[in-house]
Amino acid sequence: MSELSSTFVRLHARLAPVPFVPEVRLHQADEPIGLWELTEGEFSTDRPPPFWAFAWAGGQALARYVTDHPELVAGRRVLDLASGSGLVAIAAARAGAASVRAVEVDELAVAAVALNAEANGVRVDAELGDILDGDAGDAEVVLAGDVFYSDAMARRVLRFLLRATRAGAPALVGDPGRAFLPRDRFDELAAYDVPVPEALESVRVKRTTVWRLRAGLPGASG
Repeated sequence: MSELSSTFVRLHARLAPVPFVPEVRLHQADEPIGLWELTEGEFSTDRPPPFWAFAWAGGQALARYVTDHPELVAGRRVLDLASGSGLVAIAAARAGAASVRAVEVDELAVAAVALNAEANGVRVDAELGDILDGDAGDAEVVLAGDVFYSDAMARRVLRFLLRATRAGAPALVGDPGRAFLPRDRFDELAAYDVPVPEALESVRVKRTTVWRLRAGLPGASG
């Protein structure tokens, strides 16, 4: 990670416990709209929004589930897809994963994941890149928090997760009722009422579900 990105994260986000997973501390922004405008404007218009600066509902629910069910990841190689702040990756590392790979397309997010992992005393391998057209590598578990927020993203993520499950890696996602989640392809594992920033979600609490993908459904592509 570049020193510039690390400095930016430290400057615009403060280390604080995650509301629904207080065992984990993250660099989080106090004021979402101003940071959103700053990263899209002053840095570059093609830079992704600062997903890394907030504890999104899907990630919080999935991190809570992993924390409460460490047997899911303990001793296994874990891939956290579209990691954002690294919340889910850190939860997996804390739960005893053998290794955790956190992948992001935003350089600031990669810096945030590294800083957040260090702040929580765990090792997470933060990686910059778009791997959705490939596979999950040697991952034995794939986790993804709040990734079904657009039609294009949902289609790519679903194909990736199907390939992972067919290769033997269970795929779990956390989702707060986004419109593009294909619920008929998933089994519900748990549901929580998760506190969220009102400025981002227009509510203070989102009902959020942890799902496990079913592999090999008829007509599934990937």
